[in-house]
Amino acid sequence: MTQNHRPTPPDPRWQRLRELAGLVGRTPLLAVRLRYHGREACIYAKAESFNLTGSIKDRMALHILAAGLRSGYLRPGALVTEATSGNAGIAITAMATAIGHPVKIFMPDWMSAERIALMRLYGAEVELVSHAQGGFLGSIARTRELALQPGDCFLPSQFDNEANAQAHEEGTAVELLAQLASRGLKPDAFVAGVGTGGTVLGVSRALRKSCPGAQVYPLEPAESPTLSTGHKVGKHRIQGISDEFIPALCRLDQLGPVVAVHDGDAILLAQRLARELGLGVGVSSGANLLGALKVQERLGPQAVVCTVLCDDNKKYLSTDLCREEPLRPGYLSPDIELIGLESIACPTPELAIPA
Repeated sequence: MTQNHRPTPPDPRWQRLRELAGLVGRTPLLAVRLRYHGREACIYAKAESFNLTGSIKDRMALHILAAGLRSGYLRPGALVTEATSGNAGIAITAMATAIGHPVKIFMPDWMSAERIALMRLYGAEVELVSHAQGGFLGSIARTRELALQPGDCFLPSQFDNEANAQAHEEGTAVELLAQLASRGLKPDAFVAGVGTGGTVLGVSRALRKSCPGAQVYPLEPAESPTLSTGHKVGKHRIQGISDEFIPALCRLDQLGPVVAVHDGDAILLAQRLARELGLGVGVSSGANLLGALKVQERLGPQAVVCTVLCDDNKKYLSTDLCREEPLRPGYLSPDIELIGLESIACPTPELAIPA
């Protein structure tokens, strides 16, 4: 071979991304046993805090960055910029900086201090956007403005990137089905809060192929029924979901009815999961568990209802999760008795990231 036809050296970013892929996915499935109004029940929940940076968003970040490398859109040294409410920004920053990219994050200024600190610790430049500056929609607009400036820039665009849903169709859902099958079970329903919509869309696609009778229910805060009304209403304390608009990936015509839970109820249940079961989870996890229980009430006590525990409680130490929360009429958590939990290991192979 002549000097003019030397083979192109392999991109070192692929090797680093493959190393990180070994720390994403294959999370335990928890069988959470409880009593509700005197009857025993079991909700199955994927424990997503076992991912690389401690949340379900690691799955999405890995797939989007891999797709960017594969397509050539993520060029060496390009700035990665994203709008986020926290977990996605943490995941994208950790992986993008690890493979050699600078990162700039735009996020609303009312998210937890821990989220901001973690992104900066992983190496991101973080710019906070106030309500007056446009909040979440203003954050998205700023990423697009930055992408128009001179220089290479890569937008993960998590709210409309199909690689987001693909991560859950090929990862989260496949693992869930295998873990249930190891106990001779199939899902009747899946419930999850909607941030980008990637989780509910991806799982819905997988279940339509494997369990056509299963229904996927999107969840939102009762205090801010954005999915139900089609526009931003009110405000809430469940960080990571209902971010002021309905994302393109949340195709409500492909999903079941919207489930609503109160943010205070979610806080109370998350607090009790920590104190009574030793299970440290964030507020959205409390919400998802409540939503799954509401769906099981509709379908019957034998229904196999599944959800995700999106992250742990360590990103919420400065929030109401660590403060006394009052009981209010309509809350479900006072009628829930937590009995225990069982961890079901994931039998699927480690995720392969092809170049």
